[in-house]
Amino acid sequence: MRRKIVAGNWKMNKTLAEGMELISEIAASPASSEVLKIIACPFIHIPGAVQELKALHGFAIAAQNCSEHASGAYTGEISAAMIASTGATHVIIGHSERRQYFNETAAVLTQKVNHALANNLVPIFCIGENQEERNSNQHLEVVKKQLKETLYHLAPADFSRLIIAYEPIWAIGTGLTATSHQAQGMHNFIRSEINKKYGKEISENTSVLYGGSCNAENAKELFSCMDVDGGLVGGASLKATDFINIINSFTVSPTE
Repeated sequence: MRRKIVAGNWKMNKTLAEGMELISEIAASPASSEVLKIIACPFIHIPGAVQELKALHGFAIAAQNCSEHASGAYTGEISAAMIASTGATHVIIGHSERRQYFNETAAVLTQKVNHALANNLVPIFCIGENQEERNSNQHLEVVKKQLKETLYHLAPADFSRLIIAYEPIWAIGTGLTATSHQAQGMHNFIRSEINKKYGKEISENTSVLYGGSCNAENAKELFSCMDVDGGLVGGASLKATDFINIINSFTVSPTE
């Protein structure tokens, strides 16, 4: 059975003190024990977040990015090995903002995925189309190409460690959200493409998250879709009550 997952991507928000306060608020809130709760905070918060949440069930800490290099003279970069040394267990790779603002290509993302896996980090790999690609009915081919170019070199055992996040780029920060029908359709397509490459067992066990303006109001409907296994949450993860409400949007009971 696929793992239900809600990952909060803080992006470039929260000072050290503000971030640790938010972590404490999340830790103190009743969240479903049946959902894996991932917090992708800025690098400065990772060690403190790991310590704060290590005794709690079902929490994991992720970095929002890693370098495509293992080490060396790359000022300002953070390697997968450095991230793993903090106790973080996951890393977001291929987010649409990284692709757009930092010109991350398929070749660069392939290297990042390889380094993450080599250091026992679970990549949360993001794919998705923009508005023009959706309007011109190219969205399926775009997503298929993103999977093929960056991930299909992986052996089945390595691919099975990944989490996939579908980001309809046209729905990020715009107030728009894919309908549950659109989300289910794309998630089903992603799973069918994984099935073609890696077989039914891996495709049926790969968690695919929805990452387009997921919030406390729409999460329950989105999470009710057969192939939507949770969410990669942006702005709504910056408030503990909203984040917890999204986690508890699955039809499971919160921990008492």
